[in-house]
Amino acid sequence: MGSQEHWNLENGGDTMDMMSGKDHKPIGLTAQIISSSLLRTKSDPILVSKVRFGMLRQVLTNLQEVILGTKLFVLFPAIPLAIVADYCNFGKAWIFALSLLGLTPLAERVSFLTEQIAYFTGPTVGGLLNATCGNATELIIAIFALRQNKISVVKNSLLGSILSNLLLVLGTSLLFGGLANLNKEQKFDRKQADVNLLLLLLGLLCHVLPLVFGYAVKPDSTTADSVLELSRASSILMLVTYCAYLFFQLKSHRQLFESEEESEDGDNELSQEKAVIGFWSAFIWLIGMTITIAILSEYIVASIEAASDSWGISVSFISIILLPIVGNAAEHAGAIIFAFKNKLDISLGVALGSGSQISMFVIPFSVVVAWIMGIPMDLNFSLLETSCVLFAVIITAFTLQDGTSHYMKGVVLSLSYTVIAACFFVQKFPPNQTTVPNLGVHSPSGTLAV
Repeated sequence: MGSQEHWNLENGGDTMDMMSGKDHKPIGLTAQIISSSLLRTKSDPILVSKVRFGMLRQVLTNLQEVILGTKLFVLFPAIPLAIVADYCNFGKAWIFALSLLGLTPLAERVSFLTEQIAYFTGPTVGGLLNATCGNATELIIAIFALRQNKISVVKNSLLGSILSNLLLVLGTSLLFGGLANLNKEQKFDRKQADVNLLLLLLGLLCHVLPLVFGYAVKPDSTTADSVLELSRASSILMLVTYCAYLFFQLKSHRQLFESEEESEDGDNELSQEKAVIGFWSAFIWLIGMTITIAILSEYIVASIEAASDSWGISVSFISIILLPIVGNAAEHAGAIIFAFKNKLDISLGVALGSGSQISMFVIPFSVVVAWIMGIPMDLNFSLLETSCVLFAVIITAFTLQDGTSHYMKGVVLSLSYTVIAACFFVQKFPPNQTTVPNLGVHSPSGTLAV
């Protein structure tokens, strides 16, 4: 028996799979998986292997791989501190800040655990699982905000994720990548970028139509219902389109989305990796991580207004700027690091892939969930928010149109995000108001804003 198989069998690997001789082939390395892997650390199995009791050895192995297997493990203490702060009735601002910090390593660990499960399920199911859980943090926060009827927080946090990916992540990647490779020609494959931009444009159309509809017709008591019906119908069509996109990505045109790094024989070790924990161990850890994210998400939603008052900044700025930056910090860091290495295809895959997933899956799914819950959430993100998404998509499309990059493109994208952030920083609308007054635009509750 080889040393690797012996280690997996002795230390928490899936014993039944080993006995059956099942070969766990590595999954297709998408940009998100490769990006997140940069924040992982190699664990040393020597100390754990000396533990005599098999069950204890398995538990310690899982703890070592899951908790200490990321460079972000120093942020894990924020999770119990947030729970203690809530139990002891500390200030809401402290609870909010600690919960935000605790979400950062959890988001990266969910990506790791879905990757581990994918080694056992195969590339198609694994890719589907990774695509579904890729933005689990945003989705869970949205569901808890809907439970508390905070529609504006849901809309703003999801819109902020799109803006963050298209302008901040992509912009800083192109900026630092261009500065680090001044003497090298920077090129990327436009095929994957074009597909994601098409999805973003379709999502933008579904957001613009409810807004334009509110201006095009005479405002009355039935207009809000019509906008809501249009939003729900559009959300269903967006989900159908996203399913078609998954088939396109995972089956028919899979080669467009797999990183070229997977085919290189150089220093890329990811394509040779195997599962480090068993299937059921990864599944149980994934459930535990999801429950923990849910707890922290509930803290965040419940304390966001108090944090806004304590820090003196608007709820819009917190939900549009701060939440997306913290929730996707792991992938963001990986995208920038790969841009330094002049591997822009991976950086673009992270930024555009996550942005299109939020637009075409998380947002319409939230509308459908709100529909089931009896909450009138629509796709009308109001004039200001929709305009920001519109210009973000247009600027990104023009930036990527020629298949080349330099640091000046990163400067433009980064400054565009800075201007938008400044806009929402000075915005002082009440937390429950998502539209500009006196324009006849409808609020989420179904009444006219006057």
